[in-house]
Amino acid sequence: MSTTGPKTENIAPDKLVRVTFEPEGKTVEFEYGTLPYEHHGKPMSFLDVAENFDIFLDHACGGACACTTCHLWIKDQTGISEAEDDEIDRLDMAADQQLNSRLGCQAVITKPGNYVVEIPKWNRNYTSEGKPLTLAEGK
Repeated sequence: MSTTGPKTENIAPDKLVRVTFEPEGKTVEFEYGTLPYEHHGKPMSFLDVAENFDIFLDHACGGACACTTCHLWIKDQTGISEAEDDEIDRLDMAADQQLNSRLGCQAVITKPGNYVVEIPKWNRNYTSEGKPLTLAEGK
């Protein structure tokens, strides 16, 4: 597991946000409420977190809830915003929709805590919009 971002030892445990992106096992940590908004999806969405920490999460529509390329499976929905009608309608078009399916641009972290999201295998695009291929050697 790799952790990126600012040092977290000075962050009070009740303000710490930890997000793990599977299957890569990339974990990022930051203080709740301090993440700069990168204008991809809603502020504090999983897409916004990914963009802030240079983790590739495809988002063909720029995070405007107009496609399903940022489809995620969220392991535990506690501390995540409720899906709104636009997202629910869009998710109806997503491949392999599950009960824990959300769009990364719309699912917003609403409180500190630990979050684990999985980018479905069929939804991983390692060579899109100038992002380099980051597959581990030998795979």
